[in-house]
Amino acid sequence: MRKKVSIVGSGNVGATAAHWIASKELADVVLIDIIEGVPQGKGLDLLEAMPIEKRDSHVLGTNDYADTANSEIVVITAGIPRKPGMSRDDLLNTNYKIMSDVVSKAIQHSPDCILIVVSNPLDAMAQAAYKLSKFPRERVIGMAGVLDSARFRTFIAEELNVSVENVTAFVLGGHGDTMVPLTRYSTVAGIPVTELMEPKRLESLVQRTRDGGAEIVKYLKTGSAYYAPSAAVAEMVEAILKDKKKILPCAAYLDGEYGIKGLYVGVPVKLGAKGIEQIMEIKLTSEEKAALNKSADAVKELVAVIGV
Repeated sequence: MRKKVSIVGSGNVGATAAHWIASKELADVVLIDIIEGVPQGKGLDLLEAMPIEKRDSHVLGTNDYADTANSEIVVITAGIPRKPGMSRDDLLNTNYKIMSDVVSKAIQHSPDCILIVVSNPLDAMAQAAYKLSKFPRERVIGMAGVLDSARFRTFIAEELNVSVENVTAFVLGGHGDTMVPLTRYSTVAGIPVTELMEPKRLESLVQRTRDGGAEIVKYLKTGSAYYAPSAAVAEMVEAILKDKKKILPCAAYLDGEYGIKGLYVGVPVKLGAKGIEQIMEIKLTSEEKAALNKSADAVKELVAVIGV
């Protein structure tokens, strides 16, 4: 019996995540959406790609949550992007309503699943899913740090003309302008990047990482990134389904770690079969700690709007 991953939302991020997961043969995939026809069409198209990929993953598109029953993992990408003239609070409240509906239906059919939240604003939506599901914190994880650190790794590898496989990078904090890329813990084949690059150049890469999503939106004009975000989801799914115990930066509910309590913030965690199996606490300089606290305060403002 193959494992099952359900993805809520068949837009670019959801459908591309289904593509990565199925093509890696990690699990059977159920793609669910409220729009009739779209998940069915994309699901069938992906299913028909499997013989070419030589993969036996099954992909099903549906509008019925009953089809998601007994999923090991439910990935939530549903939500609306901010529209012109829409306030941040309007966006928050709208996406919170969508999250309430999605979480209640998903956990009804898969009470033992692990939730991976991708919907924006990421940290606040992860917190909402945690409170709505009443799951233990280990089983509600926000996807942000894997994407942000992948962007940072891309820019470091390009700058130094080295293989991305040699580059490790860590990004902490909320997903957005206040994220904290940790240059001290970012390395090339074990060598700290601080020894390989001038501080000014490194700072410009840090800023480009913070603006990573906005840079892509600027090019696309009518959409946002989806290849890298969905690849990040697939990496998290793989770490959980294969019980890899992989250390990845994810949004996790902190209960005193890093001096932060009762809030979803991006930190390095160990991902395995149980979800978050350990929150890794690393020593921060006073400057890094201040940046992380500032990031946590930004998340706090968002969760206050929706009362979670």
